[in-house]
Amino acid sequence: MTIYGFRVILDFKQADIFRDIEIASDSNFEDLHNSIVQAFALDSGEMASFYKSDEHWNQGDEISLFAVDEKAFVMSDWELQQICTEVGDKFLYIFDFLNMWTFYVEVMEINEPKSGESYPRVIYSEGIMPGEREDIQFQSEHDESAEEGGLFDDDLFEDIDDYEQYQ
Repeated sequence: MTIYGFRVILDFKQADIFRDIEIASDSNFEDLHNSIVQAFALDSGEMASFYKSDEHWNQGDEISLFAVDEKAFVMSDWELQQICTEVGDKFLYIFDFLNMWTFYVEVMEINEPKSGESYPRVIYSEGIMPGEREDIQFQSEHDESAEEGGLFDDDLFEDIDDYEQYQ
């Protein structure tokens, strides 16, 4: 048995948010999934999938939490050492398909286990998860017209009575 050192980075432009996780090579992808969920304090009831990736982070074969069909790769069926063969192996990890949290997962090290340590474990943590993606600014293509006297212009209605007559 060896120990994989994974760096797990949240795809979030407004801050650096990542965790370094060490986990045994004979652990399965569901164990890695659970480690990521705990490390980032995510809701364990959400669906998730890993996707094998190349050096450019292109999405490859899916390894899902549950079988979606008889051909599906399932996290609990695959040990890390069956798919991760070297430093630099990459995966996309998508968590919560409604919010589409996207993480970049890369094997950074392969080492011998340290005496007295238990695995999996988080060895480094940077940043905190943003709440339910509420801090992401979405801008409509119609925002510009709203600012120039459109429907949301504050001066359009002096009070609620003016507004109600248009209902």
